[in-house]
Amino acid sequence: MLEIREYEDIIQIRMSREWEGKALYWVAAYLVDGLLIDTGCAHTAAELVDFLADKKLSMVVNTHSHEDHVGGNALIQQSFSVPVHAAPASLPTIAGNPFMYPYQEFVWGRPAPSQALPIPAVIATPRYSFDVMATPGHADGHVVLLEKNRGWCFSGDIFARENPKFIRPEEDMGETCLSLEKILAVAPDKLVLFTSVGRIVENGRAALEENIRYLRELARKARVLQQQGSSEPEIVAELFGGEHLFAQMTDGQYTTANLIRSVLKMTC
Repeated sequence: MLEIREYEDIIQIRMSREWEGKALYWVAAYLVDGLLIDTGCAHTAAELVDFLADKKLSMVVNTHSHEDHVGGNALIQQSFSVPVHAAPASLPTIAGNPFMYPYQEFVWGRPAPSQALPIPAVIATPRYSFDVMATPGHADGHVVLLEKNRGWCFSGDIFARENPKFIRPEEDMGETCLSLEKILAVAPDKLVLFTSVGRIVENGRAALEENIRYLRELARKARVLQQQGSSEPEIVAELFGGEHLFAQMTDGQYTTANLIRSVLKMTC
């Protein structure tokens, strides 16, 4: 299932596996001036290739190596013979056969291995220039693309929403805060965020600032409760009313407990 939206010179491609007539979980890729940023999941790879058939695709960038961002790589390379670029830390996962939980295979599918090249510091298209910024926190090898002249930031998963309620166990909220500050330090005043969950956030600077504020305040509250003797489940219950439903849906991978555990380690 694909949904298409245009914003200025950018085409947003929202993709999801369809199940009983409904979208399971939307992910977004972006096409701008021949550059495709992320390729969605394996379940929608064929639909994506069909959509791209007349779009003069010249290059692909993966913001990171998770299965909902690289699932179309192999079929796109086979169909269009275009280069795929990603951060060096992402290359082994993209080329390999990583472990996946049943929910991941069901919702997104297993990406076919593909060969990606190390991403340069700047991605140039005929009309635009994108600075590539290392932004760890959500995943090793995560990058964002920033077009300063237009105020566009393709944020991958380093920013999805201002107030996250659950994260994967490997995510590092301290690193995420530092990455968000890094973006703010170089981004223009007018900043639009193009997120991988399909949100286009026009007041991007305010959104990043709110995300940082939220995480720091959450860390402060969690530390107070910890110092008062509260256990991790008690902190989750006090601050969020209990564990999120996604914990059960994702074999215990996306949890509020992971978020609390991570913010308690924050030093920034």
